Amino acid sequence: MANPTTTSVIIPAFNEAATVGKVVTSLKNVATWREIIVVDDGSTDGTRAEARNAGATVITHPYNKGNGAAVKTGLRNADGDYILITDGDGQHAAVDGLRLVELLGDYDLVIGTRSGISQATRGRRIGNRVLNWLASYLSGRPIPDLTSGLRAARTKYLLEFIHLLPNGFSTPTTTTLSFIKAGYNVVFEPAEATPREGHSKIRLIQDGFKFFLILLRVITLFNPLRIFIPIAAVPFMLGTGYMLWTLLRYVRVTNSSVLLIVLGVIVFLIGLVSEQISALRFERRR
Repeated sequence: MANPTTTSVIIPAFNEAATVGKVVTSLKNVATWREIIVVDDGSTDGTRAEARNAGATVITHPYNKGNGAAVKTGLRNADGDYILITDGDGQHAAVDGLRLVELLGDYDLVIGTRSGISQATRGRRIGNRVLNWLASYLSGRPIPDLTSGLRAARTKYLLEFIHLLPNGFSTPTTTTLSFIKAGYNVVFEPAEATPREGHSKIRLIQDGFKFFLILLRVITLFNPLRIFIPIAAVPFMLGTGYMLWTLLRYVRVTNSSVLLIVLGVIVFLIGLVSEQISALRFERRR
C-alpha cells in the first residue's frame, strides 16, 4: 500500500482562484503528503496567490499551455514515488484521492470512476459514453470512465509515457490507454464528482474529436492490428461478396471486386508491419 508521505499531489489549475485554495486545504486535512504542487497554467486571476496561501508549492507557466502541459510540469518537478493527480475545480473529494493512493500497492494506476449522473451535462455524459465504448473496444478491456481527472499512479511509470502526453485535455485518455496496453495493473475505483464552480474549459465537439484522434494514436502505438483489422475487413468482405455475386450472375470476376480485395489485403499487411514495429519498440525499451 502506498503511503501519502511518499506521494506527490499534482493539481493543474487555470483560473481556479475560487476553488484551488479549498482543494489544497482539504487535501492537507485528510493526510500528510510529501508535497502538494499546484501548476498555475498562466492564470489571469488569483489562482497562484490562493494556492500559495493554502500551503501548496506553486509552479507558474508564463502563459496558458494546456492541462496536459501543466501535468507534465508537475511530473518533472515531483519528488514522490507515487503521484496523485486531481483537478483544481473542487469536483473531487480529498478522501477519494487518499483512497486511490492506498490502492497503489497492488495497482500501478488507479482511476477515480464517476457515475453518469455526476458528469456535467447530458451531452457530456453521452459523449463520454461513446468515448468509453470506443476505448473499451480498442484496448480490449472495459473502461467505465476514460476522462476522469482523478487518478493515482507510480511516478516512474507515468514518466515512462510523459512523451506521449498531449498539452491539451487528453492526459487522462492517454495515460489510461498507455498503462493498459503496456500491461500495467489498472483498476477503476468509484469516486463521485460534485458539480464544479464556474464553467468547464472542455469544449464538447472540438475536444471530443481530439480525444477520438488520441484514442487512435495511442492504440496505433501499442496495438495497431486492433485498428487495421476492421479497416481491412470492410473492403475485403465487400470485394469478396461482390466477386461471388458476379461469378454466380455473370460467370466472371470484375476489376472492382479484385481491387477491393487487394485493398483489404494491403491494409492488413500494413497493420502487420505496424504491429512488428510496435513490438520491436517495446523490446528496445526492455
